[in-house]
Amino acid sequence: MSAQIDLRDVGQVFQVRGNDDKRKRDFVALDGANLTVRAGEFVTLVGPSGCGKSTVLDLIAGLTKPTSGSVSVDGRPVTGPGPDRSIVFQQYTLLPWRTAQANIEFALEAVGGWSKAERAERALEYLDLVGLTEFANRYPHELSGGMKQRVAIARSLSYEPGVLLMDEPFGALDAQTRERLQEELIDIWRRTATTIVFITHDIEEAVFLGERVAVMSSRPGTIHTVVDVRLDRSGEAAEDIRGTREFAAYRHEIWSLLREQRSAPRSVRVEVASVA
Repeated sequence: MSAQIDLRDVGQVFQVRGNDDKRKRDFVALDGANLTVRAGEFVTLVGPSGCGKSTVLDLIAGLTKPTSGSVSVDGRPVTGPGPDRSIVFQQYTLLPWRTAQANIEFALEAVGGWSKAERAERALEYLDLVGLTEFANRYPHELSGGMKQRVAIARSLSYEPGVLLMDEPFGALDAQTRERLQEELIDIWRRTATTIVFITHDIEEAVFLGERVAVMSSRPGTIHTVVDVRLDRSGEAAEDIRGTREFAAYRHEIWSLLREQRSAPRSVRVEVASVA
């Protein structure tokens, strides 16, 4: 399953307290953000710190409603969370009292529609997808950080959402584990054809994973540039892709765009900033 995501002129304003008094003021996180993620596409999202990357994910997930503009999935407005969208966070959000298999079954219980036997079968199917079948009966404290995140990915995919949202899921891992999981995630994406939006601060990770890299501006955030990444990730070519001249060129292009954004603060449209 896969689904298309559309953000149209999205603005997001939060009410926050000022530093010097208790009066609330407008904090403009996003201003006129536009992005289309095609069904089955893998898009990575990068930008300066505090530019609103996680806010974009929250809006797609339905955890937050936009102040202005619209967010839709397959043409349907996003009005709240739903089983058509799943999210993986940087933190390992596993239930410590449940085994790896039981953690996946928990998601299926929450969605509903499967018998106990069906939940168990499906949980094992998705543990196999992430290469953890032999760890089905291990508890989170018995798993490495990479294994925990693979269980979280398996749980998020188990009920076949059209969209998988990933908020720096590999940020806390060591470099070797991170690269291995990046390769595994590409393989999982190809097998499931799920639409993926992946937030990262790591430019190399963004280039390696994304079919397109959406570069955000400094706050208030908007989608400044979308870079099409045309790299051969098939077979043995994927193993050496990070060392190619083409990979280096994409990395430099995105680094240059981010440097440009960090040094160029944006003005805010009056109609967005004035929303209470």
